[in-house]
Amino acid sequence: MCKGLAALPQTCLERAKEIKTKLGTLLQKPENAIDLIIPYPEKPEKKPEKLQKPTPEEASQWRESLDRVLNNSYGLATFRNFLRSEFSDENIEFWEACEDFKKTKSPLKMGTKAKKIYEDFIQTGGPKEVNIDHFTKEVTLRNLVELSPATFDLAQSRIYTLMEKDSFGRFLRSEQYQELIK
Repeated sequence: MCKGLAALPQTCLERAKEIKTKLGTLLQKPENAIDLIIPYPEKPEKKPEKLQKPTPEEASQWRESLDRVLNNSYGLATFRNFLRSEFSDENIEFWEACEDFKKTKSPLKMGTKAKKIYEDFIQTGGPKEVNIDHFTKEVTLRNLVELSPATFDLAQSRIYTLMEKDSFGRFLRSEQYQELIK
């Protein structure tokens, strides 16, 4: 019959204890889903390029949609400065972070960026917390378990809509924009 653990060699017993310890660590429930993402060091950011001021005609085309502003590097910088003056630049920072996240190919880099985006912009009490509803926060948190370029899509679309309906109209009436179209 079975002779029990005493019949096993000492090395097998030690290895079994190591495995048990590792499994115990893995089976502990994390306090937050974000704890599942392993942090990795980030690379320093690139220097920003020199921006070309648009002609008044080009700037006038920005009225058509927020997309036109965001797809123009000078428009994006001008809109960011406007939002900063209104103390709501976390919205555009979040939108840009999501755009950068979507372009990330490496799973390791995706994990790092996802954790930073969540902790900075989504997590309640984060340093740059954006104004999104509880449902959107929950969906985004669930999406963090299996990362994909679409992880932050719902939250990003809510913030885009907020900027489009709220900030964009004021931007078009701002001095900053009016100076560009003269």
